[in-house]
Amino acid sequence: MADILPPNMLNERPQTPAGLLSNREKDRLIERGFLGLYRWYTARSQETRNWNPDRSFDWRSLSKDLPSEIVTVLQGFFAVEQYAPDFTSSLITLVRRSHGRSHFQMRWGSEEEKHADAWENAVLFSEQRSPEWIAEYKERLKSQTWELPFPDAIHNLVYTVFQERATQLNYLNMMKIAQGKSEKPHLQGFSDPVLAKVAQTIAVDEAAHYNFFLEGVRMYLYYYPERTLNAIKNVIGQFSMPASMLVPDWDQFFEVVYRAGIYGPREFQRDVLQVAFRNMGIESRKALEEGIKKTREVPDFEGGNFKTTAIFETFDYGQIEGDVRRLHTKIQDYEREIGFDMVDPTEFIENPEVPKTDGQAADD
Repeated sequence: MADILPPNMLNERPQTPAGLLSNREKDRLIERGFLGLYRWYTARSQETRNWNPDRSFDWRSLSKDLPSEIVTVLQGFFAVEQYAPDFTSSLITLVRRSHGRSHFQMRWGSEEEKHADAWENAVLFSEQRSPEWIAEYKERLKSQTWELPFPDAIHNLVYTVFQERATQLNYLNMMKIAQGKSEKPHLQGFSDPVLAKVAQTIAVDEAAHYNFFLEGVRMYLYYYPERTLNAIKNVIGQFSMPASMLVPDWDQFFEVVYRAGIYGPREFQRDVLQVAFRNMGIESRKALEEGIKKTREVPDFEGGNFKTTAIFETFDYGQIEGDVRRLHTKIQDYEREIGFDMVDPTEFIENPEVPKTDGQAADD
């Protein structure tokens, strides 16, 4: 199962003892985790982030004298989010056999659609782009199709972790500028409360998306550490923001974003890569690459776990185990509220491949 696609979970399966976990059982556990996480996420989303791109903001009060750099940034944000139908449909197709992941992608797509509409409203109400220009620009954008950056599920799951964090960072830094907190001389003195609220609202959504995908990667790290760490290494080695090859005048947009202090190589390293690594128990990119290299130098031990065990030195597996346990506690608490615990509970099963710590019996 090289691409780690979630299996079809329609068939009833008996519980398997932890010491006998097969790849099929690991996949079942991951699928149950995604299903529980999706249910919890949807309820929380409806309760706390049920906003409307038209009614939730006072668009009439948006400044009609926004700096040209800000309009360029808004246009870029709007352009990227226009590919929400492509993002959503491609990912749904990839994980359609997984209830939790495919249904979450539909929920995710509905939230990304709101982002596209909100950024379009910002461009429109700035009155620095005409409705006719916006319509023609959308036609140019829609003439090309965004495609998945990787062919398999695990790489695209990892990619979305870094992409969502980077997108959240872009919007948070735009919020700071609109709040009048820019440290750049050419933007000091500028503020716009409507724009600040828009950027903050969307950034909160992106943070929720980041956390969903992060929880998914943690589950894969727990049950498939070697494959997942290799996927992380591959993704960061060729990471780029979505639609960067499709949006017209991307280089100009990126230059303005960089000069405004919104996003650039430094921000990616410090506020995206290191934040995500810390959340995944990885010390650094160097430590990740060296750990994988060392693991590949370890020979297999007659079909045992000699090689597999070496991968646990690459990241903080104890942290990941604690995170996955906490996720399952959150899911179980939600299931008790609804009653799922009485009919179809989600259970946490330990990974028997984990090296035993000092003082722990080998066959506990």
